[in-house]
Amino acid sequence: MTGYGRDDEQLAALTPSLREGYFAGQTVLITGAGSGLGRGVAHWAARLGANVVLCGRKPEPLEEVAAALARYGATTLVHPLTIRDPEAVEALFGAVAARFGAADVVVNNAGGQFPSPAIDIPPKGWNAVIDTNLTGTWHMMREAARRWGDAGRGGSIVNVVAVVGRGMPGVAHTAAARAGVIALSKTVAIEWAPLGIRVNCVAPGLISTSGMNVYDPRAVRAMIRTNLMQRFGRIEEIADAVCFVGGEASGFMTGEVVHVDGGNQIWGDQWTIDKPDYFKVDRDDD
Repeated sequence: MTGYGRDDEQLAALTPSLREGYFAGQTVLITGAGSGLGRGVAHWAARLGANVVLCGRKPEPLEEVAAALARYGATTLVHPLTIRDPEAVEALFGAVAARFGAADVVVNNAGGQFPSPAIDIPPKGWNAVIDTNLTGTWHMMREAARRWGDAGRGGSIVNVVAVVGRGMPGVAHTAAARAGVIALSKTVAIEWAPLGIRVNCVAPGLISTSGMNVYDPRAVRAMIRTNLMQRFGRIEEIADAVCFVGGEASGFMTGEVVHVDGGNQIWGDQWTIDKPDYFKVDRDDD
């Protein structure tokens, strides 16, 4: 295990860029809150004054995060579920309504993938990634919007996606899913604007989280050289962006994709698997 990411103590020692009380009186719901970026966003939301709803598949990591957030005096709700199940998603929002009245900000961060050449992705693996990263995100978006619409109030959705504009060789399944979420977000940002609902995306680049451990170390070493800043992004940089986009400071933003990627969207050849010789610029057959 390589030392990617931040633990609770490291996150607690950092300071959000947004003003104190940014989320005071609000409830922020975060999926995938038990690790990585979701855990970081949960720390930031709690420190900025929010009630925090922690969602994920496994209860133990969520309980650990809830215990860590207690140092900030945050009120938390732990609710394990799979976002692939629309009935489970409906029950989640019912629990939030019973505890807090409603969520004000929904951060769709849950997802997962595995590196593989596209031609080798089996149907089961493809469906698992699409069902979570795209369809599960849709279940969350739809239920949030339905609840807000029925209550005659607005809300803010932040979908954590990926830098897909130039393709993502080695993770075609998640590229398809995240591109779908981006297109979906832009579409419903239009449809739901009359309801007072804002829908935006944050697209992290290469971020130092425990998720990096699924990739070949050789690929990871090469990845660092594929953005203009020549480094990993940090969890707190994404947490700052997500909270900014979710809250009042971005009140005139909707249908937007905010890239936090060190410039990878415009430069860099990022592979999550070994780059074929065909694409290497120093080949001997030139």
